[in-house]
Amino acid sequence: MARPFHPKVVTANHLLDGDVIYLDANEGWTRNLADAELFEDEKRAHDKLRLAARRLHEVAGVYLADAVRGKNGPEPIHFREEFRSIGPSNYPHGKREITENQA
Repeated sequence: MARPFHPKVVTANHLLDGDVIYLDANEGWTRNLADAELFEDEKRAHDKLRLAARRLHEVAGVYLADAVRGKNGPEPIHFREEFRSIGPSNYPHGKREITENQA
């Protein structure tokens, strides 16, 4: 039996700096999950995944991640994606530094 489809975002790592990035509605890349395009149609999600996976000069490790519609844009469902969205935890830098300074 097939699993039910849950909304998704296309995510990857930036090829040069390794930062987590998301595909936005203009087929550009954003580092902010809230700015990512949320796909609620399974076919459209897989079509965008295939297009993003061809951009090997920009990204590595492209995949679909489960998300939900939040009041400010897509939000992660799983801990792994929440962790990825705020960056590495070994020391404050990048997204984690910005997030911790806002708290």
